[in-house]
Amino acid sequence: MKVIIPLAGKGTRLRPHTHLVPKPMLKVAGRPVMSYVMDDVMSLGNVEQVIYITGHLKETVERYARNTYPVPSVFVEQAVQDGTAGAVNLALPYVDGPVLIIFVDTIFDTDLSVINATDADGIIWVKEVEDYQRFGVVVTDGDDYMTKIVEKPSTPISRRANIGLYFIRNWKMLAEGIAHVLTQPANRGEYYLTDAFQYMIEHGAKIKVVDVEGWYDAGKLDTLLETNRAMLEKRHLARIPEGFSGATIIPPVYIEDGATASDATIGPNVSIGKGTAIVGSHVRDAVIGDGCSVTNSTIHDSMLGNGVVVTGVTGRMSLGDNAELTAD
Repeated sequence: MKVIIPLAGKGTRLRPHTHLVPKPMLKVAGRPVMSYVMDDVMSLGNVEQVIYITGHLKETVERYARNTYPVPSVFVEQAVQDGTAGAVNLALPYVDGPVLIIFVDTIFDTDLSVINATDADGIIWVKEVEDYQRFGVVVTDGDDYMTKIVEKPSTPISRRANIGLYFIRNWKMLAEGIAHVLTQPANRGEYYLTDAFQYMIEHGAKIKVVDVEGWYDAGKLDTLLETNRAMLEKRHLARIPEGFSGATIIPPVYIEDGATASDATIGPNVSIGKGTAIVGSHVRDAVIGDGCSVTNSTIHDSMLGNGVVVTGVTGRMSLGDNAELTAD
C-alpha cells in the first residue's frame, strides 16, 4: 500500500508569520506534529512507499523524514497552493494500488487495520462534533456509506466532520475524480479532494464512513493548544527532565532537556523546548520553541517559535521564530 501525506494543500491556517518552520514540524507535547501521523503509518507494517507533498521549507521536512522513518519515500513540492485535490494529484504518478491519504495536521485515535477488513471502494474517517458549521460534514445512508459532503452547513444535516483521513481502494476512480475536479472552476480559488470523492460516489463507488475515537486538530492556534493539552493528558506525554528546578510545576507539562527556570511557575498545559529559559515568569497553556527567553512575564494561550525573547509582557501572543517582544 502507498501512503500520501500532503504537508501542503490545505493552506496555512496558522497565520503566515506565526512560525518560520514548516507546519508539520511544529511541536506538540515535545514532538513534531508530523511524528504522530507517521507513528500511525509505521504501525501498519505494509507500507511500500510514502509520498510527501511538501510546501514551505521542503528540505527541512525531507531531512527529518529520511532520518527518522526507514521507509521508501518520495518528496514532491506543491509550488502552487491550489487546494487538496491539487496536492494529491501531484502524488498520483507514484500510485498504482490502494492508497492511504493523511493530512498532516490531523492527529487521531483510531485503529487503521480496519482497512484490511473492508471491500468498499474507500473509507473516510469522521468525528461527530457540535460546531458542525465550521467543518465539511459527511452525510451517510443507513449502512454508513457516504452519500455526500457538505461544506459548513447552515443546518445540522450531519454532525460527522471530515477529519482529513482517507483510504481509497479504487485508486483509478480517485484519479478520474481528481482529473474531473481540476477541469472545473475553482471553488474560492481551490480544488477540493472531497469533490473527487463526490465524483466517485456519483459514478457508483461505495465509500464507508468510520468514526474515530479522538480527533485533535493542529492547524489553528487555538486548536493547536487544545491538541497540546490532549497529548499531554490523554497520551501521557508529560515530562520533566531529571534535576530540573527553579519552577513551581502545575501538571501536565512537557519540558525538554536543557531548558532552565528560575523563580517561575510553569503549567498547566505547557510544552517547552530545549535551551529555553523561563525567569521570574508564569506560563500556562502555551507551546514554546527551542532557545527562547521568557523573563518577568505572564503569558497564557500562546505559541512562541524558536529563539523568541519576551520580557515584561502580560497576555496572549503568537510569535514567529527569533521575534522579540518587550514591554515599554
